[in-house]
Amino acid sequence: MDRWHQLCKGSPLSQRYARNETLNPAELARLEEVAAEWRERLMDISWFMRMLNESIARQANREDGCTGRFWEGRFKSQALLDERSLAACMAYVDLNPIRAKMADTPETSDHTSIQRRISAARDGKQPQQLFPFVGNPRESMPVGLPFQLQDYLELVDWSGRCLREDKRGAIDEQLPPILDRMQINPRHWLYLNRNFESRFKSLVGAAHSVRSVCEYLGKRWAY
Repeated sequence: MDRWHQLCKGSPLSQRYARNETLNPAELARLEEVAAEWRERLMDISWFMRMLNESIARQANREDGCTGRFWEGRFKSQALLDERSLAACMAYVDLNPIRAKMADTPETSDHTSIQRRISAARDGKQPQQLFPFVGNPRESMPVGLPFQLQDYLELVDWSGRCLREDKRGAIDEQLPPILDRMQINPRHWLYLNRNFESRFKSLVGAAHSVRSVCEYLGKRWAY
């Protein structure tokens, strides 16, 4: 209940209980029901996103002098079926500041994992706060991301150049090794990176990966 009160005002009963006021048995029983519901919400990602979005929406509405929702939805859940879709998702997120014209390069993109990885890489390290890159898939694979760090940094840089209107297609002949190794067609990669949210719903991956999951789940179509 204390944790819920840190986020919300609670109810008149919970406020009285927090002030150590005496509650009758019926009031205590009702408070137990409400507290059980609050405990579920504290473990619910949907409620987490609601709380997070609400504070941002209130601030934005005050700045713009308007009312209403700031986000279209709380969140979207997508299954990443293979290494290509994982790399696409990571690059899509890391390139958001560049796509929004908030930064010119990955290393100047504040509050991103790619900036932190680049900063650590300059010292020959990987940031301890982030999941490490452990190299290409192989037997006895350690826990981590199945890519080379250098390849991923080159991939993000190349993708960012192609996403920028003034440099689109400028380095087509200098593709990073990861594209060939993962059998990613440059045209398909750019489509995936540009349309990660708008063209893919619950399943993200190569066509054969999506078909395999649909067959496993007994579905005739992916949504």
